[in-house]
Amino acid sequence: MKKTILLISIIFSALLTMVANANTLTGVITDAEGNPMNGVMVRVTDAQSIVSEVVYSNPQGEYKLATILEGDLSIRTRLPYFKDQMASVSLTGTANLDLVMEPMTDLAEISDSLPAAYHFGSLPFEEGDDANFNRHQFQRDCLSCHQLGNTYSRNPGNAEYWLGTVIRMHRMYGSFDEELRDERTKLLAEGFTTDPLMLRPEFPIDPALQTAKIYEYAITPAYVPHDSIIHPDTGTIYTVDQVFDHMVVTDPETGDSKYVQQRDSLAMKFHLGSPILSNDDLGEFDPDLSKGPHSMSLGNDGKYYVTNTGDTSIGVFNPNTDQWEPSFAIPADSGARYPHTIRTNSRGELWITFAGSEHVGRLNPVNGEFTIIDLPGGRVGNGILSEATQPYGVDINPIDDAMWYSRLFADKVGRIDPDTLEITEYDSVVRGPRRMRFDKEGTLWVTGYSEGELAKVNIENGFDVTVYDMPSFAEDIRVAPYALGVHPDSQDIWINENMTDRVYRFLPDEERFIVYPMPLTGTYTRDMTFSASGQVCASNNPLPPAALEGGVLEIFCIDPNYDPNSEADGLAIN
Repeated sequence: MKKTILLISIIFSALLTMVANANTLTGVITDAEGNPMNGVMVRVTDAQSIVSEVVYSNPQGEYKLATILEGDLSIRTRLPYFKDQMASVSLTGTANLDLVMEPMTDLAEISDSLPAAYHFGSLPFEEGDDANFNRHQFQRDCLSCHQLGNTYSRNPGNAEYWLGTVIRMHRMYGSFDEELRDERTKLLAEGFTTDPLMLRPEFPIDPALQTAKIYEYAITPAYVPHDSIIHPDTGTIYTVDQVFDHMVVTDPETGDSKYVQQRDSLAMKFHLGSPILSNDDLGEFDPDLSKGPHSMSLGNDGKYYVTNTGDTSIGVFNPNTDQWEPSFAIPADSGARYPHTIRTNSRGELWITFAGSEHVGRLNPVNGEFTIIDLPGGRVGNGILSEATQPYGVDINPIDDAMWYSRLFADKVGRIDPDTLEITEYDSVVRGPRRMRFDKEGTLWVTGYSEGELAKVNIENGFDVTVYDMPSFAEDIRVAPYALGVHPDSQDIWINENMTDRVYRFLPDEERFIVYPMPLTGTYTRDMTFSASGQVCASNNPLPPAALEGGVLEIFCIDPNYDPNSEADGLAIN
């Protein structure tokens, strides 16, 4: 009886604490003439926890944030072509804060506020499909890991800077062609100027913003927190860092993260701020020491399987213990290099693309056996820097368990029969097919990275493709869709677009896009993952980290069904 009373007391106390921590911030945002401002981003940040929450104003200029954040909070409002407004509030219970937005008038300020896509898209690209430096070729070559054209990366007129940068980037493709190097250097050094960009993209404000809320969780130390997955049972967010070799384990209800280092990793040994060594051991960081965890998939056994790009292995992380287990080394004599993206089929086998060679592979995690498959034609890429095709995206058809893959630099999409391993390849209708996902009906969705397209592929009777041009909000500008995810309930397509500081959502039944402005400039996101309650999460990790506004990398979650009249009893509830 005493135990029962104690349990009831604990539950009642917890409920009181939840209600006590449910705070509400409201206000109205207007222009200088008192007109209400629609679609203004209102970002509230708790400096102690480095957690932020974002809502948007409605057509009446009103905003309402239900949150567990409390105490001294900083506020920032943002809307294209208006100056950011900064404020602070002490929030306990309820508070009201009205703000007035002022338009930008300085041409340089307006130009610098435009996302990278508009500066990059204004470069003097060569014309013609066969040109070395046409737009689609340039976009695929140079935007693979970071934006190009934001305030961090433009370096106008600096030929010396661009020469060093192009040499470094071309070497990553194995290209030492001096003529190509010099041509690209000249285009970048002369194309990015100090003259203000006069282009004025028209950004829409979708009604969906009125029911959207974004949660941001800063993660540090971090360098390339790559793919994230939300655990289907616990709601915990797991993220691998490709440089620091750790798994970031984030509680979305509190924003707290812990960092679990891979076994035998030396990646953090010489990094300033390493959590595993004292200051006496600090030195110069060597990225070649890292294992390079990049992509991951939840196996049928409940463990995460991770592509280690650095040491060519498949890492294993057990979420029940939050510990790494022994990795599976990919046979060196197979020729397979740089395990890239990984997915699990219905049998529990792991399918992998190898971006550094012309292979895909399959791992049986029960016995550790790999099946490495040579792709047709070998090095048949159409890039100017390398003949490699870069096998990239992969997903499993839920209807027949067949594995599908893309070859980014060959404009190919392929299918592998799960039983016979027979390969069928198709010419991709979209240039630069990058990552792909199936919906529950067996329709394949593919991002066309080179020209800002979304492909819907009906494979029931062959390879029937419908292409949707993603809106860029300005003439002759193309966006850069990296990856996508299919919402398990609504089947909406959520797209990681990486040059406009926005996340795109495609509604298949309506054949239209919704665009969500993101809180930070320089945003570069990876794979989408979904919570049980319908939230959409991803990492935000441009290279280098300093390219992201504020310089602190993060995980974010978008709640597209936020009810501002509901009581908050946590951060992102899963």
